[in-house]
Amino acid sequence: MHLLGHLVRFIVSALVLMFVSWLVPGFSVGGFWSAFFLALVIAIAAWIIEGIFGKQITPFGRGIVGFLVSALVIWAAQFIVTNVSTSMIGAILAALVIGIIDLFIPVKTPFEQGLTGREDRR
Repeated sequence: MHLLGHLVRFIVSALVLMFVSWLVPGFSVGGFWSAFFLALVIAIAAWIIEGIFGKQITPFGRGIVGFLVSALVIWAAQFIVTNVSTSMIGAILAALVIGIIDLFIPVKTPFEQGLTGREDRR
């Protein structure tokens, strides 16, 4: 993937996080740059977790474990990124809203690998 593609994905993720911050009580992001760096931290954490446990437990994985890990990553990221604050309930609600938004606007993180359905099948 080209640098521009990564940048676009992080910008879209940051905009989604800002929308979620506006929508979810107990979850706040101070501005665009905080949301951008939060998206970066979440993507890196997902990449590390996926490397250790596999795709079944990543924040972007399906099921209750992926959902809970997503909430935990969002909650822990507040200690790394400035101008981000959340309670545990706020992180759970944010993970729920992000999961629902992801159903309609699927944005893969730059660290996700996998089939896109467009590979040459020779």
